[in-house]
Amino acid sequence: MKQILAVLLPLALMMLPVQAARIKDVADIEGVRSNQLVGYGLVVGLPGTGEQGAFTEQSFRTMLTNFGITLPANLKAQTKNVAAVVVHAELPAFAKPGQTLNVTVSSVGSAKGLRGGTLMQTFLKGLDGNVYAVAQGSLIVSGLGAEGLDGSRILVNTPTVGSIPNGAMVEREVVSPFAQGDFITFNLKQSDFTTSKRLAEAINAFMGADTAYSMDATSVQVRAPRDISQRVSYLSTLENLTFEPGDNAAKIIINSRTGTIVIGKEVRLFPAAVTHGGLTVTIAENPRVVQPNPLAQGQTAIEENTIIDVRPDQSRMFKFDPGVTLDDLVRTVNAVGAAPGDLMAILEALKEAGAIHGELVVI
Repeated sequence: MKQILAVLLPLALMMLPVQAARIKDVADIEGVRSNQLVGYGLVVGLPGTGEQGAFTEQSFRTMLTNFGITLPANLKAQTKNVAAVVVHAELPAFAKPGQTLNVTVSSVGSAKGLRGGTLMQTFLKGLDGNVYAVAQGSLIVSGLGAEGLDGSRILVNTPTVGSIPNGAMVEREVVSPFAQGDFITFNLKQSDFTTSKRLAEAINAFMGADTAYSMDATSVQVRAPRDISQRVSYLSTLENLTFEPGDNAAKIIINSRTGTIVIGKEVRLFPAAVTHGGLTVTIAENPRVVQPNPLAQGQTAIEENTIIDVRPDQSRMFKFDPGVTLDDLVRTVNAVGAAPGDLMAILEALKEAGAIHGELVVI
């Protein structure tokens, strides 16, 4: 019997009752978020793997000018050891000046590799155009590239992208609305009216009535003390409260490229009868030797003989009764020996027939 190779990843967990979750695991605090930083800079000290691009040369000249060095206009700068790069990092919430960030450095030109290079001082800006961190340091590059004179080339990973652990220093703090106002707001990571209502009820049950209000499917507003030290302790208590989130919507996720099928535990089937299969066509060539009569003065010849055999697969019809669950569905399909491709076809046909209670999502 064939087994379903589709990855029913959360199958074991789905068979268990819904478990309580901490508020901190299902919701974020409004205004407490990270910010993306980006900057443009130069990597120097490359072993001839840099580039001779126009903007790299212009950036190189600008850097020298900042150091008080001016190159003649008619002199072409040699920048084979230099590469123009984009540097990006993520500034966590409440990051303070003097703390460090990890940065990623990526070539934006035709440099062949950044291995062995050093990033020159680069300003990292936020969306508002202000500088929030400064990056500098030696790169760690896991990729490797090599090229021969005949054009042959070998490439391992990506040699034009590197990283600098703790390579940027925070220079400016992002103002957070965390300490402002009389309320804080929890935003659910997955919008759901039931989860929002239960979260508010859990807080009210612990802190007292009218402490929390469910505003919509995503946001729950909670009264909070204005004193910052009290607010920190208050949130520390709230975010560790546990409650039972609402069940997710009934969905079947199908990845046709990998054969992965994930079926949510809320999926149900209406009464339906299914048969799946087709015809097995076998074509075989069995040439025959034709020997002429001894007195006919003929020649021995080979006669083509093609045998075509068509047989129906031994597919069985199986029936789904009302309220069939995930476990019943998988067990039934396994019993008839369906492969992942077969299961996809069955699920799509059931959806078209209106026999599936749930959304079919193909990714």
